[in-house]
Amino acid sequence: MTTTLPVFDTGAIETAATPQMVLDTVRDALIAHAEGRTSVPPPLHMDFPQANGDCHVKAGWITGATDFTVKIATGFYGRPGLGTSHHHGLVCVISADTGQIRAILNDRGLLTAWRTAAAGALVTHAMARPAALTLGLFGTGEQALLQAVWLAKLRPISQILVHGRNLHNASALCEELHKNGLPARPASARQAAGADMIITTTPATAPVLNAADVPQGTHVTGIGTDMPHKNELPPALFARAQLIATDDHAQCVDHGDFGHAVRAGAAAHDSDTAAGQLLKTPADRPETAITVADLTGVGALDAALASAVLHRLLR
Repeated sequence: MTTTLPVFDTGAIETAATPQMVLDTVRDALIAHAEGRTSVPPPLHMDFPQANGDCHVKAGWITGATDFTVKIATGFYGRPGLGTSHHHGLVCVISADTGQIRAILNDRGLLTAWRTAAAGALVTHAMARPAALTLGLFGTGEQALLQAVWLAKLRPISQILVHGRNLHNASALCEELHKNGLPARPASARQAAGADMIITTTPATAPVLNAADVPQGTHVTGIGTDMPHKNELPPALFARAQLIATDDHAQCVDHGDFGHAVRAGAAAHDSDTAAGQLLKTPADRPETAITVADLTGVGALDAALASAVLHRLLR
């Protein structure tokens, strides 16, 4: 006797998952990871330079959870604009008791996008000054939009300065932000770097901002550097930072912006704090401090979110 494996598409997933559920799940998973209650093997990376694309395979499990996951996520950046997503993928949810595949979440990268947006928003909100109101966005794609929208769920944003290599794309993103009730305008790199909070969401291979343009009191979250050849934040920024957070120390040293800073001698190998620890116990933050978060994406977050979504889908 054969049984059909459940496969859920983006429509079902969007119906099952609420923003608050995603935020709560990601927060709890980051804390669990910081406390060592996860199993996360090194991610597999593949690069496709001829198509300006890459593929990541990540697995993860939170100790005691009923499920673990294996996720395939791709980012192919050849098609410009906000009309079509650059990201695709699926999540395989597997029983941690029997090893049987429970379901396939054919999310086309949606859960990865939400997980990334929630992690960035949570960490940015936790590390930025309470009075920080302006946001500098580097990047004009789907993740840049999501980072701003999800951060706005946690704190007020008075102005968003959008910097991209293409002014048309920057203007298009500003229009999407306006539709979400957020004030935004295109900006130069120097203008965007002067905001109270900065989030970088690009596939850049060289820093997208100058460390000297970042004023005291600013918080910076780097999202896009998730492979060794990528680099968004300059090492000199880490040298200026009084607090550095990473979502996974080993990953960030291996293929994150923090690793570039360590190898450049701008930051000590052990100078970072686990992002989940800062979500659990916020650090004292001097008003003039520069703080930096390097987020490379943790498989345990995918596992927690996929399991939570599947639970709702099967309920």
